[in-house]
Amino acid sequence: MEPPAQTQPEPGIEQKLEPTPDLGEFTYRGTGRLTGRKALITGADSGIGAAVAIAFAREGADIALSYMPEEETDARRIASLVQDAGRIAVMIPGDIGNAEHCRSAVERAVSELNGLDILVNNAGKQLYCDNLEDLSDEQFDQTMRTNVYAMFWLTKAALPHMVAGSTIINTTSIQAYSPAPILVDYATSKSAINTFTKALAQQLGPKGIRVNAVAPGPVWTALQVSGGQPPEKLPEFGKSTPLGRAGQPAELAPAYVFLASAESSFVAGETLGVTGGKIIP
Repeated sequence: MEPPAQTQPEPGIEQKLEPTPDLGEFTYRGTGRLTGRKALITGADSGIGAAVAIAFAREGADIALSYMPEEETDARRIASLVQDAGRIAVMIPGDIGNAEHCRSAVERAVSELNGLDILVNNAGKQLYCDNLEDLSDEQFDQTMRTNVYAMFWLTKAALPHMVAGSTIINTTSIQAYSPAPILVDYATSKSAINTFTKALAQQLGPKGIRVNAVAPGPVWTALQVSGGQPPEKLPEFGKSTPLGRAGQPAELAPAYVFLASAESSFVAGETLGVTGGKIIP
């Protein structure tokens, strides 16, 4: 189904999207690959983060869900699905663009989950802008704080609690390799995430902590309708992929499960593309 032109105020509410994204809530079946693990996921209220939270819970992990306070309705729904899977759901509202909130979010996750061995830096800010002259200092700063600084703050706070066998998974993007002209700040931030991932993997490998990234292509989420894309382009969103469509969040979750589980025990510093056929190096 082609999404109609539509808009929402940032950060967007998933349950108001047309059509509603598939998070795997009706289809994902776990096999115990993350039994006993404890994960903090940012942007866990909707989109890719929500699909990952559902999949992780059904694989046996307890989840701390980080999200913006405006996304409370979506977040409560995902927390309920985590609990329906028999797992703990810790709800942590707040702005990860703030360093102190990042540190307190990690401490809450560690305290209420009784540990932390998976960190998924997934939340992102994306606002299109046609001309660099119109890209404000404030937007550029907010994009970097949300997409790059928060990853640094959260990872730095989490590392003292992580032991060998822990994993960090960062969400980059096809935009790091094939940037759209209207997403200069977003694409720049995603390139930084790639480099951070590869450098940190070298540093933490000797400690037995693996760091990897997932690079989504166009995926149907609330990000797209809350300033991420021009509304008039939404009916064609994703059609430029070789598969001819946008992805669904449920189609991303298995990549994160793989990178979080022992199945990827010899994978580090990797960026796993889930792009609908768009090529990444």
